[in-house]
Amino acid sequence: MWSFCALHPLMLYAIAIAALLSAMLALASVTGNRRVGPARGASMNLPFESGILPVGSAHLRLPVQYYLIAVFFVIFDAEAVFLFSWAPIVRQAGWQGYGAVLLFTIFLGIALAYLWRSGGLEWGPTQRLTRKVS
Repeated sequence: MWSFCALHPLMLYAIAIAALLSAMLALASVTGNRRVGPARGASMNLPFESGILPVGSAHLRLPVQYYLIAVFFVIFDAEAVFLFSWAPIVRQAGWQGYGAVLLFTIFLGIALAYLWRSGGLEWGPTQRLTRKVS
């Protein structure tokens, strides 16, 4: 069971964070610009903070590869986090830890090879295969 002494620093940290957030929100509401009436202007009702009138549509059609690269980055960034957290405890983890990290890296290598082979990393235009009808 957790005792009060064990949770005391955590509670102090949570209180300090809550106080800091409250102070930041209070200062932002007090010192923020207030425009009312005709001073507000038409551009202030738009979702752009700078007040510049938009030109064209904000809806862009991005290629699927853009999202795939983002997902690949997250996956391999998570791999880096696991490997960097494992590195300081290499000796304490022993062979069992080494085997787990090796298996983890092999699975990610297989996933990367699959993505590469299936064309998930290709950015150029793709040729569609068409069958000749005779």
